[in-house]
Amino acid sequence: MQIIGNHVIFKQISKQRPINANSPLKLVEEESEISLPAKLEAILYLKGKPLSIFEMAEIVKEPESSVDQALMALMAGYAQRDTALDIQEKQGRYSLQLRSGLGGLVQNLLPVDLSVATLRTLATIALKKRVLQSELVEIRGSGAYDHIKELIDQKFIERKRQREGRSYWLTLSEKFHQTFSVLPDVSTSESQKVA
Repeated sequence: MQIIGNHVIFKQISKQRPINANSPLKLVEEESEISLPAKLEAILYLKGKPLSIFEMAEIVKEPESSVDQALMALMAGYAQRDTALDIQEKQGRYSLQLRSGLGGLVQNLLPVDLSVATLRTLATIALKKRVLQSELVEIRGSGAYDHIKELIDQKFIERKRQREGRSYWLTLSEKFHQTFSVLPDVSTSESQKVA
């Protein structure tokens, strides 16, 4: 049997004994199994703004040619499926958008009056459960400051000063859980009280 690098050795070891789910080795293995098109899709969704191939390549730390090929494969996948989302290109920048004609339907379904960009920022906070404002701005861009202000004004999130540092902790409010019919994560709530 031929051994190619540490990855094969790791797989052999993992077959012999179970790996702790929180182990750094487990996280590396899981992340490496995510395809480049899937990573690009996640980036386009979370950024919520058009990105160039160069910007995406920097984020995933892959060559631009690989990102270009993966993006074309992702776009072809969207074109073949009957889906509400579409990847649009404008002046060399790509974004994940609703297909034309669905905007009115979605606006009527939203329980609140928030822009799509603000909803994406709220979704990012909801996925992370608790996030530093500085980290959120790094993920969503400088427009997130306006989104955060709007979300605080509408009482969907709460902001508390970080004990050590200059940023703020952003967490979901009770109104968020009531509006979107999502139960709060009790373990997260307990850890927030400690920090």
